[in-house]
Amino acid sequence: MSAAPAWDALWRHVHLMPLTAADPGATVRDGALAVRGGRIAWLGPQAALPAGATAAREHDGGGAWLLPGFIDCHTHVVHAGQRSEEFELRLGGESYEAIARRGGGILSTVRATRAAGEEELYAQSLPRVRNLMREGVTTLEVKSGYGLEPEAEARMLRVARRLGRELPLRVKTSFLGAHALPPEYAGRADDYVAMCCELLPTLAAEGLVDAVDAFCEGIAFSTAQVERLFETARNLGLPVKLHAGQLSDLGGAELIGRFGGLSADHLEEVSDAGIAALRDGGSVAVLLPGAIHFLRETRRPPVAKLRAAGVPMALASDCNPGTSPMPSILAALNLGCLLLGLTPTEALAGATCHAAAALGLSNETGSLELGKAADLALWEVERPAQLCATLGINACRHVAFEGCLRTDQ
Repeated sequence: MSAAPAWDALWRHVHLMPLTAADPGATVRDGALAVRGGRIAWLGPQAALPAGATAAREHDGGGAWLLPGFIDCHTHVVHAGQRSEEFELRLGGESYEAIARRGGGILSTVRATRAAGEEELYAQSLPRVRNLMREGVTTLEVKSGYGLEPEAEARMLRVARRLGRELPLRVKTSFLGAHALPPEYAGRADDYVAMCCELLPTLAAEGLVDAVDAFCEGIAFSTAQVERLFETARNLGLPVKLHAGQLSDLGGAELIGRFGGLSADHLEEVSDAGIAALRDGGSVAVLLPGAIHFLRETRRPPVAKLRAAGVPMALASDCNPGTSPMPSILAALNLGCLLLGLTPTEALAGATCHAAAALGLSNETGSLELGKAADLALWEVERPAQLCATLGINACRHVAFEGCLRTDQ
């Protein structure tokens, strides 16, 4: 006769929404979940708990909903400065592209970030990260791309790594050196891309890079230039992702499909061929409704076509100082439904299991399944759709990261 299991922690009297990729809408009423060694060791109906099971710590959920911790898979959360003046300019009728072409936009944040030391950059970024954590985020992607020169890019990535070390939070980094053309390289985009290709092995050797990203756009870099950077990434064994189709369709989705990239992000403009390439390449479409909201964009990602093609759709905050100053995954859920037409289940899956896939973490986190990290968030709601249906209310009661309750977020 086998001994009754002894667990590190046991959550009782919870409703479970595991949000697995295979069946994201499934739920378990009056369930329980057990943790051992930071991993999910058992989950199911409370009535099916093994007889005599014990746990060092027990948590009574009181009928609240236990979901996987949220994953914000696209952020620019590490930066200095703010761009509220551009918000006013856009309200006055100026376009994002026009502001960028005369040295505003990304380059405005580049100037502020280059001027900030590492401690200042960490101090300015920390409140944004803590806000996301309070909303149940347990995994965060952080991009560089506001340095646009070797030391400032490395400084951003070091701050991102420090956030992951000092907070109960999983942080994945993306090198976004090809974000914009810095003024010192005006008219020499190919030379700048060459510099990024030379810098990437050094950053990778220092353990600062988990993936490589770029901005494929008329105001940024061409498909051919991005492909050179992606070849360098592939030679280093680094996965790729891409800002694709935000303002125009230059074939970024097709490029990601050819490289088997993790994700194509934005996709306000994408062709049927691009959607097929994402499907065939096993890539995720990362949707960013915050940027659509703040830019008052009338174009929308073709959600119905992505859905019909079976392309997984992730959802992220795109937290950045200009086009999505929104350190809120809950706002992304709401806007994903209202602006993009996602169902609440699609939105929740987009911030959990599909977001995990967009970071290459499907085997680690993103759903409540045996053996995965016990990244959990307990919500005081009557049903999970309530997390999408409200705005400005944070109903998160508890968050656990790798099985341990957070006490200071």
